[in-house]
Amino acid sequence: MRHISLRRERGIGFSMRNTVCRALALIAALAPCASAFAEGSSKAPALSRGLSFDEQGGAALFAAVCAGCHQPDASGASGAGDYPALVGNKDVASTDYLERLLLKGQRGMPAVGRMMSDQQVADVINYVRSHFGNAYGDAVSPADVEAARRQSRIGP
Repeated sequence: MRHISLRRERGIGFSMRNTVCRALALIAALAPCASAFAEGSSKAPALSRGLSFDEQGGAALFAAVCAGCHQPDASGASGAGDYPALVGNKDVASTDYLERLLLKGQRGMPAVGRMMSDQQVADVINYVRSHFGNAYGDAVSPADVEAARRQSRIGP
């Protein structure tokens, strides 16, 4: 490849060869990621496509929606904001509280339940209440979530 430089008179000591080499290296580095997404590889992370979540089941929803703030082990975090731990949190005992929190939001927590079906809200609540050292046996049903939406006039 021939070395091509922009004119020094313009005050730019810039090598096109270096730029092209860097661009090709970046493309080569990203190619496996792009092909994994294009082919729907199981190695590629699943991403929701719009104003609702595609993930199904409590574990998948927690990982995709909740773990970013509350951490994958539900230990919570502090930094740009405070994200309470769900481990040993007495508020997790109340299904009404969790329904209200997911459907309406609170302080810095967005109302992510508005982007979920009744089944998804029930699944993530039941998952949090039965994992991370929590052992609450009474499960929330999709009908319970539907009733909470009607009571609050919050759509799916």
